[in-house]
Amino acid sequence: MSEPKLNYLPCADAGAGHRMAYWEWGPAQAAHVVVCVHGLSRQGRDFDVLAHALVAQGAGAVRVVCPDVVGRGRSDWLVDPLGYQIPTYTADMFALLAHLQSAAQVLDWVGTSMGGLIGMAVCGQTQFPLPIPVRRLVLNDVGPVIQWESIVRIGQYLGRAVQFESVQQAADAMWSVSTTFGPHTPAQWLELSRHMVKPVSDAVEAVTLHYDPAIAVPFAAMTQEAAVQGETVLWQLYDAIQAQTLLLRGAESDLLSAQTANMMTTRGPKARLVEFAGVGHAPTLIATDQVAAVADFLLG
Repeated sequence: MSEPKLNYLPCADAGAGHRMAYWEWGPAQAAHVVVCVHGLSRQGRDFDVLAHALVAQGAGAVRVVCPDVVGRGRSDWLVDPLGYQIPTYTADMFALLAHLQSAAQVLDWVGTSMGGLIGMAVCGQTQFPLPIPVRRLVLNDVGPVIQWESIVRIGQYLGRAVQFESVQQAADAMWSVSTTFGPHTPAQWLELSRHMVKPVSDAVEAVTLHYDPAIAVPFAAMTQEAAVQGETVLWQLYDAIQAQTLLLRGAESDLLSAQTANMMTTRGPKARLVEFAGVGHAPTLIATDQVAAVADFLLG
């Protein structure tokens, strides 16, 4: 598989600003742009398999852009950890879309978990018109209601500063908290894990997780009452979405309930729902059926 191109974009914040990294697949001048945004503790290389498939099937007419949300991957870390919230991420994505608009004529969005929440904010804020409207939106195992049990589960491991002797050891440790992602071969999981770590230093082989541990600060401050209150705003955003919407759900997801998923098919953009058996939160979009569901929706 070929490697994507790494780019950087300056973004504003309350301080001196920061750089957001993004990975680019396909021709830079392709008229059809697909933006893929990852989950809370992940990074843009999660979409390698999907991006490669979309570019190949698009026969030179598709460009896939996969940002590292600030604080993750190759992007800068924020000075103020309280900035690690959806409003900051959404502002960065507006900057990215403005940067991409020169060549783009068709814009689609794929968002896994947190990336889906950002997508809802981008598509649902009608008072901030996009340079190019999102035509098709894929929400991967996320909706306006997030089950509190999943927040508790994620909070048990998020933000812990740990070191590993090797990428394989890191992969094994991450698998222990990621079995809900569903079946993966050892090779698939090792490839996913390779981009989740970075060297501790040039002098040793030890690695550590790629993200700023401080992303856990606002997450840990969340209360169940605040989460419930936020559902109203998220439903308002969802109901305002004009893009055709595909909702993916792991049939065993503890974050997106079957009840919420079904509600999403009857209101707002009335998403088309596809569930994957034997998978929880969240589908990694590596399995053939998962890639096909997204590719058919975006390219069909």
